[in-house]
Amino acid sequence: MCGFAGLLFDSAVDSLPLESMIKTLQHRGPDSLGVWRNESKGVGLAHARLAILDLSTAGQQPMQSQSGRYVIVFNGEIYNHYELRLLLEKEKYIHNWRGHSDTETLLACFEYWGITSTIEKAVGMFAFAVWDNIENVLILARDRLGEKPLYYGWQGGVFLFGSELKALKAHNKFNDNIDRKALDAYTRFGYVPAPKSIYKGIYKLTPGTLLLVKSGGKSFELVQYWSFLEIARKGIVNPFQGSDDDAVKVLEDRLARSVKMQQISDVPLGAFLSGGVDSSTVVALMQANSSRPVQTFTIGFDEKQYNEADNAKAVAKYLGTEHIDLLVTPGEARNVIPILPALYDEPFADSSQIPTFLVSKLARKSVKVCLSGDGADELFGGYNRYLWGSKINSIPFPIRYVLSSTVNMISPQQWDSLNEAMKPFLPKSLRFGMVGNKIHKTAAILKEKSVEEIYFSLVSSWTKPESLVKLCESGYNRIKLWNQLEDFNYVELKMMGLDVLTYLPNDILQKVDRAAMGVSLEVRVPFLDHRIIDLAWSMPLNFKVRNGVSKWVLRELLFKYVPRELIERPKMGFGVPIDLWLRGPLREWAEALLNEQRLFREGFFHPIPIRQKWEQHLSGKYNWQQFLWNILMFQAWYQDQSS
Repeated sequence: MCGFAGLLFDSAVDSLPLESMIKTLQHRGPDSLGVWRNESKGVGLAHARLAILDLSTAGQQPMQSQSGRYVIVFNGEIYNHYELRLLLEKEKYIHNWRGHSDTETLLACFEYWGITSTIEKAVGMFAFAVWDNIENVLILARDRLGEKPLYYGWQGGVFLFGSELKALKAHNKFNDNIDRKALDAYTRFGYVPAPKSIYKGIYKLTPGTLLLVKSGGKSFELVQYWSFLEIARKGIVNPFQGSDDDAVKVLEDRLARSVKMQQISDVPLGAFLSGGVDSSTVVALMQANSSRPVQTFTIGFDEKQYNEADNAKAVAKYLGTEHIDLLVTPGEARNVIPILPALYDEPFADSSQIPTFLVSKLARKSVKVCLSGDGADELFGGYNRYLWGSKINSIPFPIRYVLSSTVNMISPQQWDSLNEAMKPFLPKSLRFGMVGNKIHKTAAILKEKSVEEIYFSLVSSWTKPESLVKLCESGYNRIKLWNQLEDFNYVELKMMGLDVLTYLPNDILQKVDRAAMGVSLEVRVPFLDHRIIDLAWSMPLNFKVRNGVSKWVLRELLFKYVPRELIERPKMGFGVPIDLWLRGPLREWAEALLNEQRLFREGFFHPIPIRQKWEQHLSGKYNWQQFLWNILMFQAWYQDQSS
């Protein structure tokens, strides 16, 4: 796991700040820095290394291929790289191996099979930049699901690229003009969706894509080498035909293989463990493949509705892992907030970024690599919106409208009080915390007229950002996106498909990458092995959502390793009490960022709707934490990048 940066342009490259660019990424790779230039071609590559495989100097980058044709900077892991070496040997390709890094394997494969054929054979997470000395072309690539980040764009005649925006910003020709279409989309979702970034002219490379740009050229070509939509459609048309037991067995075999491959490391390795279905499954399979206790990590909070530490500890004890947990004080959690703008580089408002950073920081004290359970919700139907979206749509609109108006007559705070009073009379599986805000959000969704509007309302904070962002053009074509999946035969599958395309890479994976790499920790995601994607999308919906139970097939797999009673409990999520903090210790900080004159002066938002939400939130009658957190994270980011 590493960070890289580089440039391509038509003047002397030795005067450009490659060193300055790569030093901004030293948190991603503190073990060594390297720079390579070809002044005659006007190209430069720089790399910050976090040594995971082959800790010797033979693994350092930028790295040149045996013939000298290719030079690469690489971020990620190729889990099947030893298998690729064996394939080369079987095909009688002669290579004088200098070490055992996956980067060297990639270069050898590039020389023999070419770049596209190689990455089609590769199993892993990656982003890389390769300079071809024969064709005089720069090739950028990003993995199939978007686990690893990659930004690029033309700035002042220079083509810049890097693992994070801060590397591009270090170049003296970088222009920091904010893209209001991107701001519109961010305000809605809490993240800037690819291919946009928050800056005009700077883009995220979309997952499963190659980018090619020639030396001296002023344009680039995008080539898709892998398509999630094609994989999903193929699976829907040719569904898995086995029994329930067959489905559990084939998933177990494939996931166990993925976990085993991702346990390969030359440095200490562990896993995040929340005690939920996804992380518990990964840890169970890790422990089954290990001769000694796996190291597992979790954090907890004083607030019971946010604390999963006891659940994780129970699962860890049953599986026999070497478990480390940490009870984080509210003050320690809040202390993360000032570093978020620099950590994420552009506005990002998933508040679970705070505990994700804290658990990464905890794990990094003991290990250099962690496995996580991310991705399972999107593949196996884990989110509540999959259970409720189609049910809401089945209710006639006039009835939904009346229900919505009735629900809104009771404030979120009153719903919370009523829920607490009813808890002793409810089964454990129905004892949810903090229901008021969720009930009100559901009430708003009841007024949506179509199933696609229901979905986008479910995943949006500000559903009408055009009324909030000044000089705004809509930054997200929702209808076009939804229509891409018109041949998906169930509403639930459409929602899951859109989450794989949008929410997973732009929110979940970005959150984990920046939080973990901020403390120089590599995170691997076994569920996102593309062969598991193939399997998951061939399984009919009934294997994922059955009788109101989400992730059915995954649960049945887990229950082969862990007792059902340790797992069957309401989903808590991985959050912090932002709503309470905004009324208490964060109030002064938030008030300064949401000051009406400040908002008016900066010119990005109309102040009135923001101030209304803020005052209603402070009253305690409404919980507008996500609405406000989106604005606050932009304001904090803008203040940081302007200073």
